[in-house]
Amino acid sequence: MVRLLITYMEQLAPPRGPAQSSPTAEAGIAKECPDAEDYLRLYRSVGMPLQWDERLRMTREGLLAFLCSSSTALYILRHEGRPVGLCEFTGIGEKDVELKHFGLVPEVQGRRLGPYLLDWSLRAIWNDRPERVWLHTDTWDHPKAKATYERSGFKAYAEVWEEFPD
Repeated sequence: MVRLLITYMEQLAPPRGPAQSSPTAEAGIAKECPDAEDYLRLYRSVGMPLQWDERLRMTREGLLAFLCSSSTALYILRHEGRPVGLCEFTGIGEKDVELKHFGLVPEVQGRRLGPYLLDWSLRAIWNDRPERVWLHTDTWDHPKAKATYERSGFKAYAEVWEEFPD
């Protein structure tokens, strides 16, 4: 068993101030509905260093249903046309929207692309007028994850230790 500290965070209002601009002209973000293979390629590239496996355990049919669902929103960051980051939300259309997965491929980290992707995606989600956006982060996430979320307006509302199979 692996013991992780899980921090639950929420954002109760849209991001304040002006939207962050892209740190480079070669980067852009769009809401996309990729096919299963393209999605899993990006998911693995971003998530393997962080121990992500939830989508890898889904059946192909389940994954396709998830990707095509109106309650899913997937924002993809592309740099020079190549997908390098994702921001995935579930619960679209409900009062509580969950930021389920967020991250960048390791080779583009540290270039301010993550805060740009997060800010852009959150502003898009708040256009649907949820009551809150929430997430959880844990000790396996990127060391700067919690601070990045806090700078984006998230506040911690619970911390718990949980055990998971190794």
